[in-house]
Amino acid sequence: MDEILVRGGKKLSGTVVANGSKNAGLPVLAATLLADGDYLIKNIPNLSDIRTMIKLLKQIGSEVEFTDHELRITTKGIKNFEASYDLVKTMRASIYVLGPLLARQGKARVSFPGGCALGARPIDYHLEALHKLGVTIQIKHGYINAEVNRLKGCEIYFENKTVGATANALMAAVLAEGKTVIENAACEPEITCLADFLNSMGAHIEGHGTEIIIIEGVKELHPADFSLIPDRIEVGTLLVAGAMTRGKVIVKNCIPEHSGIVLNKLRDIGFEVDNAENSITISPGGKKKAIEISTNPHPGFPTDLQPLFAALLSTIEGKSIINENIFSDRFMYISELQRLGADIKLSGNRISINGVSKLSGAPVMAPDIRAAAALVVAALAANGQTKISRVYHLDRGYEYLEQKLASLGADIERIETDALY
Repeated sequence: MDEILVRGGKKLSGTVVANGSKNAGLPVLAATLLADGDYLIKNIPNLSDIRTMIKLLKQIGSEVEFTDHELRITTKGIKNFEASYDLVKTMRASIYVLGPLLARQGKARVSFPGGCALGARPIDYHLEALHKLGVTIQIKHGYINAEVNRLKGCEIYFENKTVGATANALMAAVLAEGKTVIENAACEPEITCLADFLNSMGAHIEGHGTEIIIIEGVKELHPADFSLIPDRIEVGTLLVAGAMTRGKVIVKNCIPEHSGIVLNKLRDIGFEVDNAENSITISPGGKKKAIEISTNPHPGFPTDLQPLFAALLSTIEGKSIINENIFSDRFMYISELQRLGADIKLSGNRISINGVSKLSGAPVMAPDIRAAAALVVAALAANGQTKISRVYHLDRGYEYLEQKLASLGADIERIETDALY
């Protein structure tokens, strides 16, 4: 188990490059199962979640070569239709193979997914959407057993916006007979990226990026080469890291439009944020003030950046409020930030944050991916040394974050330890 040591107090400065999007890459990789042939997927981040998806594709029968942020995938002659518990238990996004396997082979056996414990994250919407497309589903011994003779286009309405179920419905519907309409669909850039990839394979999808997506089913798809969009969550993380230390940081390889509300909240606090075509610069700006944030589906404030902003607002004078409207257990990091001296109080799905003049280093433990990143950036501004354990969570969503921060001037290092957690 690795740990990260941070000696706080160093002002970050310089330029850093964000990687491709993990949350776009996982469904795109699953979508390669839809057609026989050879694929080249570029701008792939080297993350443990991506490597888990690669193992899953190999288990199903794909051949995969991963070199220098590019994946070469061959999907010829795939016959396996099972995603086993050993892989699926570590990553919720493994459920993405369900739709493609049903569309391609008419059957799938997928273990119930695992991943970060962020509260109730049922897969009911996935199963309901597939059922409407004509799929028969049985749950036995912790596995989803699904079969269909021919997927049929239909109308799908999600009571609540859901990125995962929208993606699975998309990947199944592209090979369904007739037209499928998805209402109250997720509007996230990662869904648009997936739809763009499917269209490049020969799918007929319109309306992606809006709440109504229309899919005209086709008889077959073909392989395509594709490049992932930048990771807007990593972009936000790097900007918050610069803000925590009141430094000037330029983040390249980004699409500013994907981070609109995040940039506006940084400006509301008092930071200076400048956009270019594919880069964002954050500078200290003037007087800082407390703000209120509410997480919501895109284009609302992303829940994945909520812990990062909680860390930042802990250093801003005044009382800030964060309302979490997506995941019920997203506040598990609070006790760890409190160990660093943050003044945070929890009430239901809301936290109130009273800014303190300075955080102080302490040993802390990461409960999930984004909490791990929040603890790292908080440590950058803390007096003394902070030791962060369970950083395997961090590695699921960030490629060598400590190295990127070190390149900006942070006093940070990864160490190996024999500790058991």
